[in-house]
Amino acid sequence: MLLEFLGAAHEVTGSCHFLQYEDKHLLVDCGMEQGPDLYINQEIPVNAAAIDTVLVTHAHIDHSGLLPLLYAHGFRGRIYCTQATYELCTIMLKDSAHIQEFEAEWRNRKSKRSGGAQVEPLYTIEDVQGVLTHFTPCMYEERIQVDDHLAIRFVDAGHLLGSSSIELWVTEKDREVKLVFSGDIGQGNKPLIKAPTYLEDADYVIMESTYGDKEHEITADYAPLLTEVLRDTFIRGGNVVIPAFSVGRTQEILYFLRRIKTEHFLPEFEDFEVYIDSPLAIEATNVFHKNVKECFSEEAMSLVEQGINPIQFPGLKVAVDSNASKQINFLKKPVVIISASGMCEAGRIRHHLKHNLWREDSTILFVGYQVPGTLGHALLNNAKEVRLFGETIEVQAKIVNLPGISGHADCSHLTKWAESFKNHPPKKVFVVHGDDKVTENFAAHLKQTLGYDAVAPYSGDIYDLFTSNCIKQGSRMTVPKKTKNNIKASSNVFARLVAAGQRLMTVIHKNEGLANKELGRFADQINSLCDKWDR
Repeated sequence: MLLEFLGAAHEVTGSCHFLQYEDKHLLVDCGMEQGPDLYINQEIPVNAAAIDTVLVTHAHIDHSGLLPLLYAHGFRGRIYCTQATYELCTIMLKDSAHIQEFEAEWRNRKSKRSGGAQVEPLYTIEDVQGVLTHFTPCMYEERIQVDDHLAIRFVDAGHLLGSSSIELWVTEKDREVKLVFSGDIGQGNKPLIKAPTYLEDADYVIMESTYGDKEHEITADYAPLLTEVLRDTFIRGGNVVIPAFSVGRTQEILYFLRRIKTEHFLPEFEDFEVYIDSPLAIEATNVFHKNVKECFSEEAMSLVEQGINPIQFPGLKVAVDSNASKQINFLKKPVVIISASGMCEAGRIRHHLKHNLWREDSTILFVGYQVPGTLGHALLNNAKEVRLFGETIEVQAKIVNLPGISGHADCSHLTKWAESFKNHPPKKVFVVHGDDKVTENFAAHLKQTLGYDAVAPYSGDIYDLFTSNCIKQGSRMTVPKKTKNNIKASSNVFARLVAAGQRLMTVIHKNEGLANKELGRFADQINSLCDKWDR
């Protein structure tokens, strides 16, 4: 029984872990890297067609974003997640595919003018539609028998609507091993979703450490803090621009804005308007409305039972198409603009930054984690000017970071989550999903405070779960910085062809034992195909 770490090892994004038991191959998460890539990641050690099962902790793209690529390369197994995660993945993966296709089209137009090579999108909307047919939505707390050797259970991780920690009971050679994958852990006390569930026993724990070196500034109520940002900006006559993740953070901000409106926190600007400028955020908000009973906190449910929508209020407007988005920047009065992406790397937020960063009267309000190397991180770290759409923009707007509004647990809350295993201490805790030094420091913190055998694995590290030993170390090589000389246009078409060939070999092996007549016909079809394409 082997566990191999692939993504989000000594890095924050790109979560992916590979488990091999009996003759089965399983992934926990299959996420896309976002922001700069620090370490060279190990590829999935088997071809996509050989993967039997994928478990998804939650819908954020750094945990689910490469599922369509997995499908394009031949994966045809089952994907298990919660119902809300499935519904959010349905919209988020489609949105991701549209971004891939748009960026490929833009690059190809540019390459055509310069005589450069053409590129293909990482995956297409057809790949998303294909992979969505392989999802199996599950209920929280329900134990599910995946196969003869694996049972799983999802419990609420309190990070995002539908987010989960996953318990796995894995049997090999009549020996059972229990693993717990934390997913991204929430800090609790959130206005919309439930607090994380604390688990008590595991042989191995794989846990995140995004804020493993930090303590969030504690505040009982974010509405007054947000009110002061709005008041200060509106008095100056500017806009409040909020780069927010479309799923989770946007809805949480709407909750606080509803309170400001309905509880009259800002009487001098009572009629201020709020624009959600993100089609994805609008769709995600609809998913929130559909998962009230399963996922909402007691506080939010209490409002629902009184007939109050926790994230709806007068003056809330949406911009669905690009024309409506553009019109926001021609308004003559101060407004609140909530737009994606949350780290300012893509999407409509970049247009709003272009129109507001140079204005001394406007405020850019950050409400979430910013990966180093992203535009959002640069702005939070006092960038004086930035490049947007080929134009240099001087940063004159007020840059504000609202402390504590985070979907991730801080060091104290992470420690509390890990401490719940103390009565049945795990053999080893693997610390992942954190910056390079954070993973190491938080592993040392777990050793010191809880006495756990905690390590921070690198991509490619393989552990034998019967002995707890690392049987193979992965590469510690960092990704070389890109230069003009080593940037090459990549084509995913040939990669798809190679993946198709690998899938064919997997299918061939699966048909071993078939009647000779059927095997012969299969061989003839392959040879006929080879004859057609052999050069």
